[in-house]
Amino acid sequence: MSGVQVTEATIKELCDVAQLAVELAKKAGADDAEVLVRDGSELTAKIRLGEPELVQEAGSRALGLRVIRGGRRAVTYTSDLRRDSLEALCAETVTLADLAEPDEFALPPDPALLAKSYPELDLYDPRVAEVDAAWALKQAIAGEAAARKHDARVTNSEGATWSRVLGATAFATSGGFVGGYRGSYASLVVEPLCDDTTDPTTPKKRNGYWWTASRFLADLEAADAVGIEAARRTVATLGSRKVETQECAIVFDPEVARGIVGTVFSVANGSSFWRKSSYLVGKEGELIASPLVTIVDDPLIPRAPGSKPFDGDGLPTRKNVVVDKGVLGPVLCDVYSARKLGGGRQSTGSAGRGIGGNPGPTTTNLIMSAGTMKRDALIRDTKKGLYVTSLMGFGFNPVTGDFSRGAQGFWIEGGELTFPVSEITIAANFDEILKRIDAVADDLTLRSSTAAPTFRVSHMTLAGTSR
Repeated sequence: MSGVQVTEATIKELCDVAQLAVELAKKAGADDAEVLVRDGSELTAKIRLGEPELVQEAGSRALGLRVIRGGRRAVTYTSDLRRDSLEALCAETVTLADLAEPDEFALPPDPALLAKSYPELDLYDPRVAEVDAAWALKQAIAGEAAARKHDARVTNSEGATWSRVLGATAFATSGGFVGGYRGSYASLVVEPLCDDTTDPTTPKKRNGYWWTASRFLADLEAADAVGIEAARRTVATLGSRKVETQECAIVFDPEVARGIVGTVFSVANGSSFWRKSSYLVGKEGELIASPLVTIVDDPLIPRAPGSKPFDGDGLPTRKNVVVDKGVLGPVLCDVYSARKLGGGRQSTGSAGRGIGGNPGPTTTNLIMSAGTMKRDALIRDTKKGLYVTSLMGFGFNPVTGDFSRGAQGFWIEGGELTFPVSEITIAANFDEILKRIDAVADDLTLRSSTAAPTFRVSHMTLAGTSR
């Protein structure tokens, strides 16, 4: 069965429900109310060794309510959108608010700041909804088959998964905002396995993957191309070994580089600042990275994975420069975190919220700007170092900036990728990592909502074997 199309009528229906809930909350005694309604469906088709392993199609509709009364707030949610159920929910939520501690900062935004209109960002592809489970399975089978056929050393598989998500979001507030939009997203991931018998005494399994994703079906890479790239990346890890402990250049592949950019946001947002849980507190306007580093959060890119026309407070979204040529800009804030930080600070239109939670700062399309250098030229320019394709573990302390992660990739010698490397750790203070970026490539692609090109850090500590 193909998915149910998300139409403009769907959005209007959700907006009507959201406005009704706001009215009911006010009648129940709320000073202010905010209602988020989401309607979504997803399809997942997974195969392994050519056989279906999972086909799952599900839909859901839910409403989240936040009420404020006497400076106290409460948040609830439900999947029952009938009027009598909503009336009961509103009454219960107002009662819960009366039991909460007052919070002078937990007030709705100034109605004058709410979005009066918002752009059409082309986030929905009807063709994604037309995909049925049979077609999705064929794509997954084709991707895995291409990986296994490409190289005889691909001896097994973790499988291949084709998935899609369709959704509509509506938001309404007692301040007068009401709006909604729809979106689609589809992806295919292929995960081959190889037997590594380089050392017969300790044979190992080597796994790898490749993927494609887009809001639009026509923009996905062909399934066989995804499988071939997955096989190439997996086979390339055969014979991985450690290298000696040393200081050397570290080049981050885009798959890993985007994780570094995501880490920047984790310490450059209003919530981490007011909680004093970031080593960057007090450094807005200061040089915190190499001048080669510019990071923007741009929710207004048409068709992009993280785009949205308004934020979780009902404010218009806008492009924000998080890091400008190494200088930390104003951190991303929602209304609450901006008030907590004080000094007349305003929201950057960066609020996000789940159905059952309060708003908080989030990212949309968080992008490190591309450089002008070709990736191959960047590698040729690296005399000795590690090209990192994967990081493991969670070794980052946001308060001190200490960063230490398990890594694997390829050794660079004389400007060439020579042999695969694994079972090593790379470490440095995150402040030093950002400031030591000395080369940025031009290979930026926007498959996910956080993206970065290949870049090089001049030196980090690599812990491997002792000399």
